[in-house]
Amino acid sequence: MKLPTLFAALAAVSIAALAAPPEPLPPAWFVTGQSPAKFTAGVEQEPGIRGAKFLRNKADDPKAWAALAQTISAQNYVGQRIRFRAFVKTQDVSGWAGLWMRVDNRAGRSIAFYNSADRPIKGSTDWQERSVVLDVPQEGVLIMFGVNNIGKGQVWIDRLGFETVGEDVPVDVMPLSRPLPTVPVL
Repeated sequence: MKLPTLFAALAAVSIAALAAPPEPLPPAWFVTGQSPAKFTAGVEQEPGIRGAKFLRNKADDPKAWAALAQTISAQNYVGQRIRFRAFVKTQDVSGWAGLWMRVDNRAGRSIAFYNSADRPIKGSTDWQERSVVLDVPQEGVLIMFGVNNIGKGQVWIDRLGFETVGEDVPVDVMPLSRPLPTVPVL
């Protein structure tokens, strides 16, 4: 074997050895959504992304979507404005990805919700900071938050934060799918 070929082979083996398999998600995190079985999630071990949580479409299904999520009690946040933020990176996302958060009442109904559909992250992007801000109504009992992935590709989140913020920070509101009429149709 020639020396340059030997060095190339050793380099390939060294790179493969560095590419450790991902670690499982911390127990508080889970995959949910329309088709969670079509996705895989974990904690990345690749150099440059090490420690970031990821959600990857393993079925290569462009119509599938899932979310990486965590649920907490709302008891410490009732009557307050909260912000979930994270740095987000994507690779080959065919639909879109984004942060999301919701507050549910005791009956399991969503009483505050935002999913970043009006600020989608598409394709392949470098790290960018994103956030979601919601008010937690008095009847709120749980808060769910995380990142979604609609379609093919992979999304990572890292450097997460969860905090209360002041009234000067605007709440994220889902845009209407169509304009409401200004007068009733009778």
